[in-house]
Amino acid sequence: MMKKIVTLRVILIAILISCSKESSIINNQSAISDVLSLPVVINADTVWQTIQGFGGASILAWEADLTSDQRVKAFSTSDGIGLSILRVMVPTSSSNFAAEIPTIDAAKSYGAKVIATAWNAPDSMMSNLTLKTSSYASYAAYLKSYNTAVGGVYAISPWNEPNYASSGWMHATATEVANFVAAYGSSCGAPIMAPEPFNMDQSFINTYLSNATATSKTSFVCGHIYGATPYNLGNIGKEVWMTEHFTNSSVSGNDWSNAMTAAKEINDCMSAGWSAYVWWYIRRSYGFIDESGNITKLGYVTAQFARYIRPGYSRIACTANPMSGVYITAYKNDSKLVVVAINQNAFDVDQPFNWSGITVTGFNRYVTTNSSNLAADNQPSSGASIKITLLANSVTTLVSQ
Repeated sequence: MMKKIVTLRVILIAILISCSKESSIINNQSAISDVLSLPVVINADTVWQTIQGFGGASILAWEADLTSDQRVKAFSTSDGIGLSILRVMVPTSSSNFAAEIPTIDAAKSYGAKVIATAWNAPDSMMSNLTLKTSSYASYAAYLKSYNTAVGGVYAISPWNEPNYASSGWMHATATEVANFVAAYGSSCGAPIMAPEPFNMDQSFINTYLSNATATSKTSFVCGHIYGATPYNLGNIGKEVWMTEHFTNSSVSGNDWSNAMTAAKEINDCMSAGWSAYVWWYIRRSYGFIDESGNITKLGYVTAQFARYIRPGYSRIACTANPMSGVYITAYKNDSKLVVVAINQNAFDVDQPFNWSGITVTGFNRYVTTNSSNLAADNQPSSGASIKITLLANSVTTLVSQ
């Protein structure tokens, strides 16, 4: 008899969920989520990758520089998004180096890492959008001069999407990129990030890493996920950074559906074991900051990660998908625990959390929805567990007190 009751209850729940778009049918959503939601189990003793940060690009060749106010909104953890990575372009003329400095210096003042990518070498060093082998030494010296001029960057990438042959920028095979880094990577003035392929092509990455000398001179592997789904590259012996992507340039940064898509993508990159996530433009109609200088919904959902998961935090084990539409990642830094929960469902979810390996007395909760931005309150915990309501279509960050 009990088995029949349980079966009927499951059927009823399924019917209610299928009708969730009709809000009048679901009058007690929390009761449904209590049944469907499994506890999220967090184990702080199981440590995955180190997080290096979340960022965006400012590319002066194609967009005007950020204003002083926009730099605060981009990099401040109290008054802005809290980005901890700035990506810039290495200009093809040394006369443009100085223009990069104001935003680079501002980012550094907030503790952000600056990474620089070269789309092209100076024209004299290329032939048919290919770096001439006779120019390898000159190109390395040019990258070094850039690094010196801007006061030093965290890493330099000699090629942007070298496998995207139909692009208007310099292309190369994985072997060619590796040969350059093997021979001249130590002469570029900054640590090397590479090979930065389009669609995070693993074959391209593996071929590059097969050159042991190039690998030894590479600080971390980077790439872009256009046309790809975040995946674990396996034990390649290097951190993986996702250094460029946008999800939809035809909608504004305030499109809530797209913002939630981007939040899920950040979640997936972290779950894949990657150490960084870098969006394309910081300021653009579809960016973190709009053309009027306002933080967008996309910016606020990114802040749910960037403000609270700072460089040096580690991702730790947790239940990743306790129910359909709910996605969780957890992080720690010493005694601090941070949890980011995405609820894509059209109803609230009462989500239990349990943890071990760390002591928590309660959380500060921050929530972004279609109608609120980083709304904050306090959530006391009982022992090593808590139940948190994840609002419909929301991103929630829990920061231990």
